[in-house]
Amino acid sequence: MSWWLGEILVNDELGETWQQQAKEAALADRLRAKAFGITPDNVDEVIERRSHLLKSVFPAFSQFCQTTLQIEPKEMLQVLWDLWLPLGIKLASHRQQLERPLIQGILGGQGTGKTTMSKVLSLILNQLGYRSVSLSLDDLYKTYSDRLVLTQQDPRLIWRGPPGTHDVDLGLNVLDRIRQLQSSVMVPRFDKSAFGGAGDRTTPEMVTGVDIVLFEGWFVGVRPINADVFDTAPPPILTDEDRAFARDMNLRLHNYLPLWERLDSLIVLYPTDYRCSLEWRKQAEQQMIAAGKSGMSNAEIEQFVNYFWRSLHPELFIKPLVKDATVVDLVIEIHTDHSFGAVYCGLIRNS
Repeated sequence: MSWWLGEILVNDELGETWQQQAKEAALADRLRAKAFGITPDNVDEVIERRSHLLKSVFPAFSQFCQTTLQIEPKEMLQVLWDLWLPLGIKLASHRQQLERPLIQGILGGQGTGKTTMSKVLSLILNQLGYRSVSLSLDDLYKTYSDRLVLTQQDPRLIWRGPPGTHDVDLGLNVLDRIRQLQSSVMVPRFDKSAFGGAGDRTTPEMVTGVDIVLFEGWFVGVRPINADVFDTAPPPILTDEDRAFARDMNLRLHNYLPLWERLDSLIVLYPTDYRCSLEWRKQAEQQMIAAGKSGMSNAEIEQFVNYFWRSLHPELFIKPLVKDATVVDLVIEIHTDHSFGAVYCGLIRNS
């Protein structure tokens, strides 16, 4: 953690020494500075605004770190300063320009931290005077009974999650009502523990005066691709049956395009190696088992993760997407240790 971050929290005046350090750090990463609109001309204003926001949001952030993440706030202070605060300011500015609710898509696979980021952004946006609501792609699952029928129609859909297991019309209805400034909107919620872990709809949440929707999920914003690529797809797409399944899931993505059209912006949490999600899932399950809860074995986890890679393989769907500036507004790279890497606008990294 940069030494001057602690100084911001305890001092009322902006010390000249740490202010210079903060300015240099903000401009040093050219890609990140460009992504957040930081220039030599406005860096003083940027640092001052971010400093005030840090002080105001820190009590709520500190409580969140201790109660939800169960870590010391100082361990996440650098990430808060470098990433979450400027991102929150960016979203608030976008909302102000739209003059209507902002629908912000967040695409991220298992273990990328999309849920944590959404919660921290909500704290920041609240301090900036904006009411946000989180909506997960999981909240749009079809009911348990509807998914039973779906499995009878297509036995390959053994788990919820792939394209076809969601109620797209439900999502469209919710997002359109929020965009149209409806006074109150019922946001669907999903209980993953229902029916022995199969999951089902639960009591929806009534929300009012929403400014920003943080719409996150493992394939939010993902587009169909050319079916020819499945002829030479990477593992675990190995057999003719695997390729047929991948092609069918690709076709079902077309049904989600109207939902993606409602997005005003798309952020991608992008692992530098997609295979990290398998190791992250194993770590999460081991932690659950250590805490006395039930969890999957490593073999079961591999079967589970491979199933989703067969349906929408990250190398085929996510990797090309992050290079498409017409679709993706911001890419945040995730290292194998869960730390954040490069932050850049679509295409910039590769130009």
